[in-house]
Parts: sequence; C-alpha cells; structure tokens
Amino acid sequence: MSSESLDLAAIGNCAIAALIDREGRIVWWCMPRLDGDPVFCNLLAGNAEWGFADVTVADQVEVRRSYLRNTAILETVLVDRNGAEIRVTDFAPRFRNQRRDFRPIMLVRRIEPVKGRARIRLRIRPRFDYGATVPRQVLGSNHIRYAGDDMALRVTTDAPVSYIDRESMFVLDQPINLIFSQDESFEASISHTARDLLERTHEYWLEWVRDLAIPFEWQDAVIRAAITLKLCEFEETGAIVAALTTSLPEHANSGRNWDYRFCWLRDTYFVVHALNRLGATKTMEDYLGYIASVAASEPAMQLKPVYGIVPDQPLTEHVVEALIGYRGMGPVRVGNQAAEQVQNDVYGSVILAAAQMFFDTRLPRPGGPALFAELERLGEVASRVALEPDAGIWEFRGRARVHTHSAAMCWAGVARLAKIAAHIGLDDRAARWRNEAARIRKAILDQAWYEKENTFVDSFGGTDIDASLLLLQEIGFLTADDPRFAGTLATVERKLRKGRQIFRYDTPDDFGRPATSFTVCTFWYIDALVAAGRREEARSLFEETLTWRTPLGLMSEDLDPHTGELWGNFPQTYAMVGLINSAMRLSKTWEEAFWRGS
Repeated sequence: MSSESLDLAAIGNCAIAALIDREGRIVWWCMPRLDGDPVFCNLLAGNAEWGFADVTVADQVEVRRSYLRNTAILETVLVDRNGAEIRVTDFAPRFRNQRRDFRPIMLVRRIEPVKGRARIRLRIRPRFDYGATVPRQVLGSNHIRYAGDDMALRVTTDAPVSYIDRESMFVLDQPINLIFSQDESFEASISHTARDLLERTHEYWLEWVRDLAIPFEWQDAVIRAAITLKLCEFEETGAIVAALTTSLPEHANSGRNWDYRFCWLRDTYFVVHALNRLGATKTMEDYLGYIASVAASEPAMQLKPVYGIVPDQPLTEHVVEALIGYRGMGPVRVGNQAAEQVQNDVYGSVILAAAQMFFDTRLPRPGGPALFAELERLGEVASRVALEPDAGIWEFRGRARVHTHSAAMCWAGVARLAKIAAHIGLDDRAARWRNEAARIRKAILDQAWYEKENTFVDSFGGTDIDASLLLLQEIGFLTADDPRFAGTLATVERKLRKGRQIFRYDTPDDFGRPATSFTVCTFWYIDALVAAGRREEARSLFEETLTWRTPLGLMSEDLDPHTGELWGNFPQTYAMVGLINSAMRLSKTWEEAFWRGS
C-alpha cells in the first residue's frame, strides 16, 4: 500500500506541505506546520491501509500527472479501461490578501470529469500521534470530522458524504471538491471557494516565478528547484527546513533514518547564495531574519548545529513505534540528536550568510554597526573553537576530531568579518580579524595538508578525505589555480567518485560504510570542475544529474550509484540549492545564447 519509491510530488504554501505519490494518493501531510504530526503518514507506515487520502477509478489502466506550469499545483489524470478520464487537482492555497500572505492550514483537492463517466471511490484515512491514534469519525451535512484527543481534521466537501464514509463507488458526473483543514466550520459555497482558491493560488505562483532571476539554460529545472525550495520555507519565522520528511533511509535497511524537518546552520551560506542568485530577496531576507533570531536565542553565542522552525523548540530525539518506516525500513525518529552535538563550522556559516546584509543594497534593512557587533561575538567563538575537535559537517556521533571543513569555515567567518569591518569603516576591527584569519589559515595549511597524497585531508593529522574539501575553493580558502586545490580535487575524484557520483566519504562511520552518494556533493564536484577550468566535463555531468530527478523534477538526499534509485529525506533543500547554484555557474549568458545566437 505505501509508496515503493520516492517518485513523489510536493505541494504546500510555506505553512504546511504534503507529498502525493504517483497514484495521486496523499501519503504525507504534517499539521499544523511543517514539523507537526503527520495526519497522513502512509509514507512511513509500511503496508498499512491507513494514513492516506486517495481517489481510485474502477478498472483504472493509466495515470498521468504534472505540475501546472510554474506552480506548486499538481494535476493527476486517472483513466479507466473504457477511456473515461478524471482530473485531480491538488494544492495548498497561497496568495496575497489585503496586503498579507494568506497561507491557511489547508489542502484542496478538486476532482473533475474529463471524458466519459468514470466510477470513482474516495478514501480518507487519517491517523494522529504519528500513526498511533485512530480518530473518531463524525459525519455532518457537508463534512466529515476526524477527531482525536488533541487534534481534529475536518474535510468539507460537496461530494456525497455517505459515499466517502462508506468508501463506495459512484459515478463522477460533475466536479467535486474536498477541503482538508483544521476543525473549523465552513459557511461559503464549497465549489465557488475551491475554484477561487485555485485561481488565486495559480496567479500567486506565476507572479512569484516571474520575479525570479534564472539562467538561460535549464530554466524549467531551476524554476522547479526554486519552487521546491520555497515549499521548504516556514514563512512565519523565515526558517527553511532541510527536507519535508523524517526517517526516509539513506539506503535500504541502513538505520540511517533522521528527522530533517528542521534547519541546519551548515546550509545557511549555500541557501542564501542560491536565493541571492535567484533574486528571491524577500525569502532571503526572511531567512536571514530567522538566522538572526537563532543567534539571539543563544546569549553565550554557543550555536547548535540544528534548530527547529521556532528556534527555541526542543529537538529531543525519540523513536515512534506505530510507524514501521518507509517500505518497512525503520526506525522512525522524531527530533534530532544532532542538536546536542558540537559542530564548529556553524559559526562561519552564519557569518557568511549574514554578510549579505552588508553588501546587498536591494535589502530594505541593511546591516550596520549593531549587526556587526553581534557577528563579532560569533567571530570570537569561531576564533576560539576553530582548532578544536567537533563532530564535523557529517555529524559523526561516535567520534570527535579537528575537522578541516569546520576549521576552514571558522576561517571564512573571521575573514568575512574583516571585509565587513573595512566596508563600514572600522579599520582597526578589520586588522584584528585579518590577523585572526591568518592564524587559523596557517594552522590548517600546516596540519590538514597531507604531502604524501598531495591533498588536504578531512581532519588534522589524518589521512582520510571527504567531499567537503571541494569547498575550500568555494569559500575562498584556496584559489582555483592553487596546485593544492588541483591535488585535492584529483584525490576526491580518485577516492570518492563512484561512477558519475560523489560520496561524502568512503570510510566506515557509526553505521558502517556509506552505500549511496550524497546528492549535493556531486554538485560541489561540478562547481569544482568549473573552477578548475574543466567546464565541458562539468556541463556533461550536470546534464546527467538532471536525469537523476523524479519525473516531476525533485531530488532527494541520496542516490544509489548502481540503480539510480532515490533515497533519503525528500525533497532535500541542499540538493535543490546545489542544482540552482550549479546551473547558474554553467549556463551560457543570455547574451551568448540569445542575442548572439550561439
């Protein structure tokens, strides 16, 4: 019953989001926000016949689906053996209303006959408390209320309620609508309201996309990645989650099942970079506001690696028993123990992201001395911990080392402070941070360079490598023509490239040796190839990465190098950001491709 692949569609409105499988079944929807209780949880329920909402057609023989162009509105067409067709349109309402963003906790499903007289069945089987609670079902004149002790789901409809209650087949001879929402009464015309919500949501997404800055090449891929990135935003606080799901395993029966519905500070620089390139300045500004709130929530400036979409919420990790996991591959975890780890790269990530506010004149509230003073407090911590052991970017749970990436990100943070200070006329502070950056840089060059292999290594005094070393050029630690960058790139290619994909690392960790590639690492490799002047290789590989997406253009966290199967949490922000940034680097300019006709 549950989804057997991650060929899923995402819909949402920056308050909630849902995933819909290739049969048109809603298999994942958390309420009342992105990290909430999944009232539709079939994605993690194994073969259970609950935790979903679907539409089935008698004698169904075909399914077609697509997003409405440049939107987060999904259309699924179901066809029976006699050629009768119905169209299912799914979306979460979102638009501007009286100068405010309207983003209710609501999904709308509109079902219309297209051809012939198909017989359909509607099934709605929510569960609460991560699958543990079967809600009480109460019928009204035009709604069904699914009630638990602390939560209720109301489905308001102009379909025959008794047919839904009994899950009976009936002939679809006119459009019907289902409005899934919290336990609120609904007085207006259901049909009119659903149509109006659809039209206004459609208009919103077209306008949002129209304001994006996109490359000449791969426009559809970048637009879909940008929309998906937007769906991962919790707009109320500005947070952007790492993915919409929890506990999708990194590979079959791996036990590497984590809750990704939170915000990792390691992502901040790359997310801001992508939003900046897209020209999505409002989303970028909201996200920077969230980062500022995170820093303000830590008076001693001791940052955690990961935060909830409300920064001070606890992320205590525990296993839920009622859900057996994707394809039965548990455990299902809620919360994330990474919040208890030490990851020193976060200080540099936050400073690099916040630096945008000092140099981007589009932003209505530019950075000034007050913000710089706050960033200096982060810089003091970065300077102090840069050469101390931590769990590293890959969150090793069973070991601590002085990780090269963490030290380099601390270097990048204090080096950026020097540039900000010079920019706002604080020359004495600029000199101070340049000296700190020089001290950290010298330690990295002395202790993370492995002369025997002609490469930087993943930790001081070590001999292993990891893909984060590809970022040394990206963050400005090395120049593209530095022979040490060329040597490190060659070593990554030799040791971490499996077929056409790049692994995070190839040494055993707490769960053994990784069996899938980490999708964003391949994008880092593509960017490194561009920097090294190997542009045609990079273009070829990038074109291939586009084939690793789902048919609807989404990407997950991990990829099997042998089968191409998607694994890991979905859709993953890091992967979509990697796609955007690589496409921007590789695309021909509009002048090259359009005006010059080449």
